[in-house]
Amino acid sequence: MANGEEDRDRGAKWRMSLTANLCIFHVLFLYRVEAQIRYSIPEELKTGSLVGNVAQDLGLDLRRLRSGRARIVTGENIQYTELNTDKGTLVVNERIDREQLCGDVTPCSFTFEILLEKPMELHPVTIEVLDVNDNAPTFQNRHLEFEISESAALGSRFVLESAEDTDVGQNGLQNYILTPTDSFVLKQHVNPDGSKYAEMVLQKPLDREAQPRLSLKLLAVDGGNPQKSGTVHIEVNILDVNDNAPVFNQSLYKATVIENAPKGTLVVTVNATDVDSGTNGKVAYYFSKSKAGIADLFDIDEATGRICVAKEIDFEKDKKIEFRVEAKDQGGLTDSSKVEIEVMDVNDNAPVINVMSFTSPVSEDSPPGTTIGIINVKDLDSGENGQVRCTIEGSVPFKIKSNVRNYYTLITDAALDRENLSECNITVIASDAGSPPLSTTKIFNLKLSDVNDNAPVFPQKFYSAWIAENNSPGISIITINARDPDENQNARVSFMLEECEIGGAPVSEYVSVNAESGVIHAVRSFDYEQIKLLDFTVKAQDGGSPPLSSNVTVKIMIQDQNDNPPQILYPVQTGGSLVAEMVPRSADVGYLVTKVVAVDVDSGQNAWLSYKLQKATDRALFEVGLQNGEIRTIRQVTDKDAVKQRLTVIVEDNGQPSRSATVIVNVAVADSFPEVLSEFADYTHDKEYNDNLTFYLVLALAVVSFLFITCLVVIISVKVYRWRQSRILYHSNLPVIPYYPPRYSDTLGTGTLPHVYNYEVCRTTDSRKSDCKFGRAGSQNVLIMDPSSTGTMQRIQSEKSILDEPDSPPEVSQLLQTYLFFILFFFFFLQ
Repeated sequence: MANGEEDRDRGAKWRMSLTANLCIFHVLFLYRVEAQIRYSIPEELKTGSLVGNVAQDLGLDLRRLRSGRARIVTGENIQYTELNTDKGTLVVNERIDREQLCGDVTPCSFTFEILLEKPMELHPVTIEVLDVNDNAPTFQNRHLEFEISESAALGSRFVLESAEDTDVGQNGLQNYILTPTDSFVLKQHVNPDGSKYAEMVLQKPLDREAQPRLSLKLLAVDGGNPQKSGTVHIEVNILDVNDNAPVFNQSLYKATVIENAPKGTLVVTVNATDVDSGTNGKVAYYFSKSKAGIADLFDIDEATGRICVAKEIDFEKDKKIEFRVEAKDQGGLTDSSKVEIEVMDVNDNAPVINVMSFTSPVSEDSPPGTTIGIINVKDLDSGENGQVRCTIEGSVPFKIKSNVRNYYTLITDAALDRENLSECNITVIASDAGSPPLSTTKIFNLKLSDVNDNAPVFPQKFYSAWIAENNSPGISIITINARDPDENQNARVSFMLEECEIGGAPVSEYVSVNAESGVIHAVRSFDYEQIKLLDFTVKAQDGGSPPLSSNVTVKIMIQDQNDNPPQILYPVQTGGSLVAEMVPRSADVGYLVTKVVAVDVDSGQNAWLSYKLQKATDRALFEVGLQNGEIRTIRQVTDKDAVKQRLTVIVEDNGQPSRSATVIVNVAVADSFPEVLSEFADYTHDKEYNDNLTFYLVLALAVVSFLFITCLVVIISVKVYRWRQSRILYHSNLPVIPYYPPRYSDTLGTGTLPHVYNYEVCRTTDSRKSDCKFGRAGSQNVLIMDPSSTGTMQRIQSEKSILDEPDSPPEVSQLLQTYLFFILFFFFFLQ
């Protein structure tokens, strides 16, 4: 413990005298590699101890360290140093034990990189660890036993166990001291690798009878300050009479073995001979204690001297193994020989991939050559087995590039498109040049962030739909859709109508489109006869910034419905004249009487018209053409046929349901006009007179009934109201204020109904008889009769107030009498 504290104090003093060796070299790496720094520090420094001022040595500003996110990059699990970006200093982060870090390798150092971003810079840093005398020499065994014959010749040598001191240089093992030195003296030797071992040399004959056992002490000391030492006790048992020691046939044995050789593999066979006979000449082989621990990798056959592999040998740990072999006879006499075994490297270590940095996601508009990651690849093998090559598996728009040894960058090799490749697994394969080659795979999952670079796309070039006319406003006609391959807000599509006019009116007066669903609705009811086609444009626009859009044409055809009945064009139906077709009595079968002409403003089958004979005075005489509406005779006209023939023709369309119109055709079967004149004149006047009289009587009855009921209700309402007012005034002392209902006046005592009703009756002087006027048309068989003759018109105007005074007692009875009078008058005329 005292030695350890002294070492730490001395380490602190060394830390105060720390010097930084700066070796600057320019190497192209990624974007820029500035300099390499080398520091020397003693081992076992306390955590937080200063190593060096990185910012000052690299000539960097502290703000650059912070903005560049300066950090230490190392492929090891333990990070011995830490970068303080606030001060720009490098301090100790973990305990540094040189012996644990490097073993007996000198000089001892470890390397790492300082990585800065924006722009990316890499600065290699090498830390040399100086040895501190913190380890004392140690022996593997605390006690050693020797059996030496009393006849051992003077100068006989006995190899002692070597002490191990993990320190190096002056702090390592320097000397052995043997006490006491009465019978033996110590002789020290140095191996080619610099290690030391000692031998006991007999300088005085042994006498087992005088002293059968000797106790010695071997002390191993180093050259540190303060000096440290280790001790082993040696017990020497003196044997009786064996005066010849075994002798090896070679002082040095050399052999080679491949690493990872299986257990039991023969490496080399040593041989020693003893000229003694019997048991004294029987030789046994052992590993010397001078390299304790290393020889554990092998087994030696005591009888034959065959040395075989006992443990797995790793070239990366031991490239060359040296140890000594002893040959001992039964009398205890020994000889030793050196064995050197060279280990041959085998490609047993696959490359190791360390990720320095990786960026995900990456914008899809990143230009080719954009760096997305940095990796470091190492292979512990040597020679060709340690040569590494990195490739990217598959066809992806990325490539790998090496700028500095063992460092590679992942960069984009082509333009990126998230819509075609939204996520990509980049498989990096690192393989060495061994035989067979070993490889390591590292998969990088890269995601691409979206950019609004795609406009909405309609699946169709145009949309068309049919809608029946007379539709209900608000009905959905068709649904349009558009797809935007972008994502999130960039893929949110809204629909809107492009401004245009249809029939002189904006398109928005005809249709509307739902911005979210794309459903097109009818704004109003359509009429096929007014508009047959709606042709407009719908725009789909995404939610990106700036937004992108595309248009599509929509055509909506109005489908005709059977909503219009046929219209009769001929014969013309007039209210006051009568048209008759003349058929001579000599007409043959198929004689064309006339033709009914009708049209239907609908279209298609809704406008297909058919003609049928609905009523006829004589159905056996006439027929109507189903398609053309021609009225023809179907038999020979005879003298028995009546002069007046009345035909009712119905015209129907082909719609569902069908609509129809009727027309009355009057036919006169006669050879001259005077023959049919009296018949048609009487018929026309009688019929018109009876029809008009009935209509006016019914109308008068309805009007009188309505007026009677209205007056009765008003009178009762006024009576009740005045009665209630009188009751209120009678029970109160308030002044009486006359009240008149709205829209009624009581001026000049005319009552609440001042309106005067006028009744006009118009009659001719000779209603039963009229003059006939004959006119000639283009055809000889058309007779026009006008029964309305101009006569003397008599006008009787009767004006009477329905109610004279609301308070007159006989108003109800007068109304009843008037009503009864009109009822009797109506029934009289009906009779």
